[in-house]
Amino acid sequence: MPRRIASHKIPVDRISRSAIRVVESLRKANYETYLVGGCVRDLLLGLVPKDFDVATSATPEEVRKVFPRARLIGRRFRIVHVRMGREIIEVSTFRKQIDRDAASSHGEQEARDGLIVRDNVYGNIDEDAFRRDFTVNALYYDPANNTVLDFVKGMQDLDSRTLRLIGNPKVRYQEDPVRILRAIRLAAKLDFSIEKNTERAISPRGESLYAVPPPRLFDEFNKLLMTGAAERAFELLQKFNLLEILFPLSSESTELVITALQSTDQRIALEKPVTPAFVLAALLWHQYKSQCNASSTVGNSQETQFEAARNVIQQQRTVSIPKRHAFFIRDVWHLQLRLERRNPRSIGPLLEHRRFRAAYDFLLLRAGNAEVEPELAQWWTEMQTLNSTEQQDRISGLSPQRKKRRRRSKRDNA
Repeated sequence: MPRRIASHKIPVDRISRSAIRVVESLRKANYETYLVGGCVRDLLLGLVPKDFDVATSATPEEVRKVFPRARLIGRRFRIVHVRMGREIIEVSTFRKQIDRDAASSHGEQEARDGLIVRDNVYGNIDEDAFRRDFTVNALYYDPANNTVLDFVKGMQDLDSRTLRLIGNPKVRYQEDPVRILRAIRLAAKLDFSIEKNTERAISPRGESLYAVPPPRLFDEFNKLLMTGAAERAFELLQKFNLLEILFPLSSESTELVITALQSTDQRIALEKPVTPAFVLAALLWHQYKSQCNASSTVGNSQETQFEAARNVIQQQRTVSIPKRHAFFIRDVWHLQLRLERRNPRSIGPLLEHRRFRAAYDFLLLRAGNAEVEPELAQWWTEMQTLNSTEQQDRISGLSPQRKKRRRRSKRDNA
């Protein structure tokens, strides 16, 4: 039986009204329904949840009957997206854990070497709690009576700021290796310690990440970078020898990457826009430079750069890089050489290039790590602060006096 906790500190005013409406609508249709997972955890920690998830006894098809315009998504794990205004509430059906012997004979779930490739076997709330990943993610909130349901001592771990897998960590990581990265992300984001058995099983199961589809692995890696604690997550990836699986780094790359992660964390803290492509550009920068150097005597310099960038990005097999990020990375890399040259004829077009700011920020990282002279970065900083008239004079190489005489001459000849 779960503990039903009324003496919690969830601020009701921080709960999404849209999520409450979804819960109430499903309950009116006689389905058992709760808020669940990360939103409950974050509310209890005094944080503002990024999104709200709902768990219910209704199957995806039954949820669609309550919300006809909702979308069913996923094959491995079928869920429903219910749109409420600008908000999307994710609704999942209670599921149960099936042991490996039963898995092969069950139509909805298959197991291959312990890896769960289907997770659509429905159950009740008790079964659902024990198949979730971490104890702090297995807390259910009942908005009707303002109570929290705790089946696995999640509140206890929340109070001690401990991240603990439910069940045998070796088996749970084998079922879904992405849980390894989730453990690192949550420990970094929440500043939690990882329970010793949960931690001890990480390194031995690291190679199971190779079995995860690269696009799914990118999604999880992306979350690692965008939590505001990317530097701490990077340290944990190093500690558990996972970087050599995801993005092998040379020793000379590490400082640049750490600086990029620090910059990203700072921008998130200041609520400035960020992109994982910037960190990926730093992660792969030295591979790109090596490729360029290896083929520098062959063909046109620009063609060499494009070929090197394409090769480096396409060679990332464990974590695939989406095209939109690949284009960003390529542009930032290619602009570095143009920034270093400071060709007077190129300054204007460079300042107007859509990737200039990102390339300039990347140049600052390189200057901070002694890859280029600090004077070069300072020069580009000054170029951006000049007013438009001074900038044009600087670009054309004319002094202000000569520029004034030229304008006067044009006026007199008009």
